[in-house]
Amino acid sequence: MELPKYNIALIVGVGEGLSASLARLFAREGIKVALAARKIEKLGALCTETGARAFACNAAEAEEVERLFGMVEREIGTPDIVVYNASARARGAFTDLVPAEVANSITVSAFGGFLVAQQAAQRMIPSKHGAILFTGASASVKGYPQSAPFAMGKFALRGLAQSMARELSPQGIHVAHFVIDGGIRSTGRVESADRPDSMLDPDAIALSYWNVLQQPRSAWTWEVELRPWVEKF
Repeated sequence: MELPKYNIALIVGVGEGLSASLARLFAREGIKVALAARKIEKLGALCTETGARAFACNAAEAEEVERLFGMVEREIGTPDIVVYNASARARGAFTDLVPAEVANSITVSAFGGFLVAQQAAQRMIPSKHGAILFTGASASVKGYPQSAPFAMGKFALRGLAQSMARELSPQGIHVAHFVIDGGIRSTGRVESADRPDSMLDPDAIALSYWNVLQQPRSAWTWEVELRPWVEKF
């Protein structure tokens, strides 16, 4: 049973939470890391810690995404792990939602995922090797009140992942979607003392991503749902 080996990871939509945990995990495993975000000024410390390179990119713009992959290839190499973490929200009563804000939410959450995944797949298919991972949310499977745009974007991203998995798995590309069903712990968002581990630890989430990446192709999964032990279904 041969386990997959990966060399270069590109994480798109990087912040201080899950993306940072993934960057640290990949670096510990000897994988070169590229980080992409609209604003990269705050990524300096993470780059120093992990040896990663940061690239500015608006994932909702096709030309910028194509340019991102070109720069990563030239400066690091062709990524064989690509993680899409970018998303956008527009909250409010349904009748008060601003159409332009709704369009932006769907564009970033779903269309950006398509753009990034397409560039990744074009490079992975010739070698029949690679993994494309999408970060979903509770909204991927449950539409909440006053959050229709986020649900539309995340539902679309989940559909994209499922369709891609069925098409690309036979070509050697592991596509997986992660439903993060609960709040993620961060420096500015922690659970109360009387509810320990009631939020998802980003390092624990990253470990689940890594476990999926290590799956032999005879037993691939296309979707994982993660929630704290006290989270309601």
